[in-house]
Amino acid sequence: MTGNLLHKYLWLVDTIYRSDGITFEQINDRWLRNDLSEGLELPKRTFHKWRAAVEDLFGLIIDCERKNGYRFFIRNKEILSSHSLTGWLFNTLSTGYKIERHKAIKDRIILEDVFTGDELFSTVLDSLRSNTRLLITYKSFSRDKETTFEAEPYCLRMFNQRWYLVARSIDFENPRIYALDRVVNLRPTNHSFAYPAEFSAEDFFAASYGIIVDETMEAESVELKVHLSHVGYMRSLPLHRSQQETKQAAEYSIFQLRLAPTFDFEQKILSMGEYVEVLSPEWFRKRIANRVNKMKEQYK
Repeated sequence: MTGNLLHKYLWLVDTIYRSDGITFEQINDRWLRNDLSEGLELPKRTFHKWRAAVEDLFGLIIDCERKNGYRFFIRNKEILSSHSLTGWLFNTLSTGYKIERHKAIKDRIILEDVFTGDELFSTVLDSLRSNTRLLITYKSFSRDKETTFEAEPYCLRMFNQRWYLVARSIDFENPRIYALDRVVNLRPTNHSFAYPAEFSAEDFFAASYGIIVDETMEAESVELKVHLSHVGYMRSLPLHRSQQETKQAAEYSIFQLRLAPTFDFEQKILSMGEYVEVLSPEWFRKRIANRVNKMKEQYK
């Protein structure tokens, strides 16, 4: 597939997604106003080929509502705004396409660094697909020496611009989490394994804010009082999918989440400074207060 053809698929999805039902004539009109068209109309046969390709590539179903003037819409558009791989993949490709169209202002667009480690990443993906064990040499920040072990890869997760691998070392009973940027060496073995039917990547991280999974902690209700100046940020980018806004006042809002208040969540709360106050649970409120007091002592 050429990059140009992929851009056309992305354009089609974006055009239909941003409309509340759109006719083929309207699609064609917008197509003619786009540089990709080169001034040529969009044949219906080509349009239907693109519909099929979009479903094959992204699992997005472009349907037609005949009772409403033969208007096209994305039947399962909710996956584009969810935490699904399809949503992330489409939004990443779409953003890249839009930026590429504006190369003249590339020096005015600044992106974050994201660790990829392409060779490592490809090897992990291949092993995930084939259920093949990996031989991993790993250097943790908390240890002086490297360790090498064989492990069964279960899933990948991105968090804070880093990729993490959930894998079960043959030396341990339960899976552990490994940052790909701390992998010194990694290669596939000739040993296959049976992917555990009971494992779910979604469930594994269900109670987590980020990448820490603490088996000694259970999910519980956490209440946060958020200053008005920070409420918009909380609404637009929730800290956890369980987040709900339970109260609105003139100067603040109350948000409730259900998760395990692990160390990375603690760090996130502290990073929001005086704009967020932990109301409950009491033990977590005291922990945050203790951290704040220690920070205060450092700046005396």
